[in-house]
Amino acid sequence: MEKFIPSAFIRSLSALFILVCQSTCARDYYFPPSALEGEHLSQQDINLSLFSNPKAQLPGRYASSIIINKRKIDETTLNYVSAADGSLEPQLTPKQLRQWQIRVEAFPALAALPENVPLQQPIGHFIPAASAVFDFTTLSLVMSIPQSAVNQQSRGFIDASRWDDGVPVLFSDYAFSGTEQHDAQHNSTTRQYLNLRNGLNLSGWRLRHASTWSNSDDDQSWQTLNTWVQHDIDLLRAQFTAGESSTRGEVFDSMQYKGVNLVSDDEMLPWSQRGFAPVIRGIANTNAEVSVRQNGYLIYQASVAPGAFEINDLYATTNSGDLEVTIKEADGSEHRFTQPYASVAVMQRPGHLKYEVTTGRYRADNGQEANEPLFFQGSAIYGLTNSLTLYGGSTLSPDYLALNSGVGLSLGQLGSLSADVTWARAHLDNSETHQGQSWRLLYSGNIDSTGTSFTLAGYRYSTQGYYNFTDANLHYDDDNTAWQYQYNKRNRIQASISQSLPGFSLYLNGYQQDYWGSDNKERSLSAGISRVFNGISMHLAYTYSKNSDSGSDQMLSCSFSIPLSQWLPGSWASYNVNNSRHGNTSHNIGLNGTLLDDDRLSYSLQQSRTNHDGADNNSIYTGYRSQYASLNAGYYSASDDSRQVSYGISGAIVAHPHGVTLSQPPGNQFAIITANGAEGIRFQNQRGIQTDWFGNAIIPSLTPYQENTLRVDTASLPVDVDTGETALVVIPSRNAAVSATIDAHIGYRALIALHQKNGQPVPFGAIASVESPAQSGIVDDAGMLYLPGLAETTRLTVRWGNNSDQQCVANLILAEQTSSTRNLTGIRQVDALCQREPVNEK
Repeated sequence: MEKFIPSAFIRSLSALFILVCQSTCARDYYFPPSALEGEHLSQQDINLSLFSNPKAQLPGRYASSIIINKRKIDETTLNYVSAADGSLEPQLTPKQLRQWQIRVEAFPALAALPENVPLQQPIGHFIPAASAVFDFTTLSLVMSIPQSAVNQQSRGFIDASRWDDGVPVLFSDYAFSGTEQHDAQHNSTTRQYLNLRNGLNLSGWRLRHASTWSNSDDDQSWQTLNTWVQHDIDLLRAQFTAGESSTRGEVFDSMQYKGVNLVSDDEMLPWSQRGFAPVIRGIANTNAEVSVRQNGYLIYQASVAPGAFEINDLYATTNSGDLEVTIKEADGSEHRFTQPYASVAVMQRPGHLKYEVTTGRYRADNGQEANEPLFFQGSAIYGLTNSLTLYGGSTLSPDYLALNSGVGLSLGQLGSLSADVTWARAHLDNSETHQGQSWRLLYSGNIDSTGTSFTLAGYRYSTQGYYNFTDANLHYDDDNTAWQYQYNKRNRIQASISQSLPGFSLYLNGYQQDYWGSDNKERSLSAGISRVFNGISMHLAYTYSKNSDSGSDQMLSCSFSIPLSQWLPGSWASYNVNNSRHGNTSHNIGLNGTLLDDDRLSYSLQQSRTNHDGADNNSIYTGYRSQYASLNAGYYSASDDSRQVSYGISGAIVAHPHGVTLSQPPGNQFAIITANGAEGIRFQNQRGIQTDWFGNAIIPSLTPYQENTLRVDTASLPVDVDTGETALVVIPSRNAAVSATIDAHIGYRALIALHQKNGQPVPFGAIASVESPAQSGIVDDAGMLYLPGLAETTRLTVRWGNNSDQQCVANLILAEQTSSTRNLTGIRQVDALCQREPVNEK
């Protein structure tokens, strides 16, 4: 019985507590202001009801992310008014709803309203079951719209109205490299190379001019690659190009022209509706110079460190056309191979039409003796069903006619296969007329069950009388002895295959070409296998190449890479052994890594030894990405007293509405960031890029027609810079230079303790404002206020009511603050007296 009484008492007390809670929770929560500041605050005319209503926010204009049915649609600024419950209600117009793919016409009451006049009722009044709620914490307008009221769009869809054509710019994108080589006999050789890509953007038009300059022992030459002007055709999801360019090469072989071209652009489509510059891999024994030629033009040249290299940022002049790669070693030896380059298997989604129309004058390859007639070429690819695509086209000129017809088949999970035949009749330069056919088979896809990826596998067979348009326009006479003049192509097979195995990855790239009337063949093969085990990566590679009029070249390489992060952050040791066709074997050991906080400095130290009386050598190679350009330099020396110095710089000079900015190579699409003159603002995942002394920066290599999020690295902001913006979203059109602004505050950052004349802190909720730069903040419950971007002398106006005794002014002199008043983040701590401003009596 004694134990029962306390237990009963506790149960009774718990029941009473629950009843009190239910009574309390049943009504709106109210927090008296006097509980924060004392009874004196209740005597003042302060309305803090906004802070006690969790739904309420101040009405006005807010930057908003538009999210419809859990999918982001747009970024815009909207006006909001207070609803009956205190929440913010958006002011939407029928025009905006149409832009967001809402079927306004399906609702007569909504369709009858003026296009640009805000709705007077919530959207649910016009569209049953629809709602729009503004999430103030994320600045997102979350809309729920019945599926029947929304035009169905594919995943990744971005309306064309959001594509940004950018601002007017004039720029020069350059890449300069050079070598100074001294051989064992003390002979010196100087080589230099400059690639220029100049551009002008104005009102949606893009003008580009590409040229190269090369210098070898005072033998200088300029080459113009192309000049063209381009504009988006949004309605057709296509690009219009006029000038010197090249065709896509999807149905017919790609060729250069001087004329006009209209071609559909798949990147304008959502990523879920989209159906290739190649990646070039090779091996360098020393600090080598890699040159890439296409159609006879030198389109790429750069210095690389010893070991395996990969080129994945190629600016190709066409979308197909084999690439001739030359690796020139520091000792003067050269290795050559051909990188096959062609479009993948032809497949399109049902109902999707892909097309290209070109008319103009044919441009022969550089250094090639050929006719350059006027021509017309058209091609179309149409998706008939989920598994069937039809395509074809024609090429016409005074002495040439070609017709193509083909079919693409979907093989489901196995990928896609296309087959076509081209019939051509050509009247050659030697007055002979030939006609024949060329059969082509292409395959691309992934075999998930085996982990095999076929980037491209293809086979072409041409009859003896078949000539493509390029070969048909060559000058044929008795003096021509080159292969392309004497023999026309017969068989060609090419493949690019990668295979994943448990713990391993393999790749194989190769092609073979033979000719009618000859037993000689052109061959190129590169293969490799890689594995990473406990952080240690191993790579075995083999390359082989043979031209039709020269001998073969081959090399075998085995390499290891061991991370050293525990002892030296961002570094690794490497070892590789190479065996060449001549039987020479070289061993190379090196130390590689990156330095500085954003890894913008890279380095490579190498020591090599070669058998069979070969020269031992050592080298150093370094690269640095600054905000103004990307730089690299290397030094090589050998035991036979030969040596080489290599150097390079690449970047751009961009003139834009906010000034002139030096930058790293900008790529095709880039962003111009303006930060109100704030210097030193960095960006995440952008090595070496920061705003210059004018507050501008260039963010390179954006993706066209898609959202690109540029994030500010807030952890590295300068002590005199602050910003509330951490991310910017831009959607550039093709070749656009878009502008984005960071609302940065420059000046002192201060934590201010505001006191009134009577010694009491300024009341909680008071609004403190600065006129220049215009900004404001709210005083907390201890009278503390944080403001960034303040000048050395700053005047604060503080208000917590409408009466004269509910306002005061504080004058801050931040320059006089000593280091003891600054914390580790550079924020100055200030005590300030806020007193009433004197009133001048008449």
